[in-house]
Amino acid sequence: MSNKLSLKPIQVGLLGIGTVGGGTFRVLERNQEEIKRRAGRGIEIGIVAARDLVRARSMVGPETRLTVDPMEVVNHPDIEIVVEVIGGTTLAKDLVMRAIANGKHVVTANKALLAEHGNEVFAAAQKHGVMVAFEGAVAVSIPIIKALREGLSGNRIEWVAGIINGTTNFILSEMRDKGLGFDTVLAQAQALGYAEADPSFDIEGFDAAHKATILASVAFGIPIQFKPDHVEGITQLAAADITYAFQMGYRIKLLGIAKRTSQGIELRVHPTLIPSKRLLANVEGSMNGIMVKSDAAGITMYYGAGAGSEQTASAVIADLVDVARLHTADAAQRVPHLAFQPDAMSSEPVLPMSAVVTSYYLRLRVADQAGVLAKVAGILAECDISIDAVIQREADEIDSDNAAQTDLIILTHDCVESRMDAALSRMQTLPTVLQKIVRIRKEELA
Repeated sequence: MSNKLSLKPIQVGLLGIGTVGGGTFRVLERNQEEIKRRAGRGIEIGIVAARDLVRARSMVGPETRLTVDPMEVVNHPDIEIVVEVIGGTTLAKDLVMRAIANGKHVVTANKALLAEHGNEVFAAAQKHGVMVAFEGAVAVSIPIIKALREGLSGNRIEWVAGIINGTTNFILSEMRDKGLGFDTVLAQAQALGYAEADPSFDIEGFDAAHKATILASVAFGIPIQFKPDHVEGITQLAAADITYAFQMGYRIKLLGIAKRTSQGIELRVHPTLIPSKRLLANVEGSMNGIMVKSDAAGITMYYGAGAGSEQTASAVIADLVDVARLHTADAAQRVPHLAFQPDAMSSEPVLPMSAVVTSYYLRLRVADQAGVLAKVAGILAECDISIDAVIQREADEIDSDNAAQTDLIILTHDCVESRMDAALSRMQTLPTVLQKIVRIRKEELA
């Protein structure tokens, strides 16, 4: 053991010294001895690429080599592992591909890069016999990639459902607890630093979709397939729907869902009603939570921070330790990037949204007249959609023609999305339906 610990520290090149890069440098330095005991040798950042050298020098001290040219890092002969935390899918991709071509292992927290170009990145890594580790790309403080790739490797995964974007979870939690509208809570989230000045990547669901894409590939052994048309954010959610859902025993969360069916793989991101008694429904604020259903282990739950400097650093350094342990091992003996052997990947298709099967919450703003519910129920029946529950509210508004209006709330049983699309199209044409119908999908997660 002492001989192994006396090995020369493995040299790491760090691309970026912002929030994540700074946290990685700090935690690696602080926990150096503990990490060395785990990895079997030291892990040392030998060179850092940064745009602002003055700021970077104040973060890394006088000993660490700095450069403004990130290509110098990936081409440096002494660097064995490249850590990419600059984000984006252009320069980051070029740097990662060059590092791989140079025979260097890569650790990245870049979910967009992997969701959009992961197949190319992993194919190159296999060709050159190097590892690409990416625990920090999904739900950073939660070791969900390791759980799926290793801890549950004896299982057939049935589904994964996760709250994997902290910004949207904070907004939905505040909307429910305080009864505020979306725009008001978004402004609060921006003031608190939970949301960016341009929050569209989070609130439109694309951040969660990138992460769900990666989870689906690791869970089911399918090639990475990012499907932007399967993504729905939270911008259209009304405080009334969050309140109605809560009154009916549900909470609304933005979920990333990957589910295996007999027809193929469902891969989707959208607001979802979850029974309040589920653990996942009680993940609040900016926290993340992921449920996995597998045949042998049953339902397992993973909870933790989904963002943060040192939280992401924790995942990045765990990957560095794994690479340090295995970088000299035969490539065939390493855990495959996407959990399954590259020549055994599944060809199961990702289903179009129209083929997804789930249940629904519907809110119709209707004229408070006799027969309205009967007409709506008749359309649902003709589309072979069964009703689970109905609430017809007391009239709460009188329009300019002195006609009463109310909300009609319907919960349905499972049906294929194409049938619901057809039913909504017909219901929307009813003269007694006064506004666009609200449709939110519902999952029991049982």
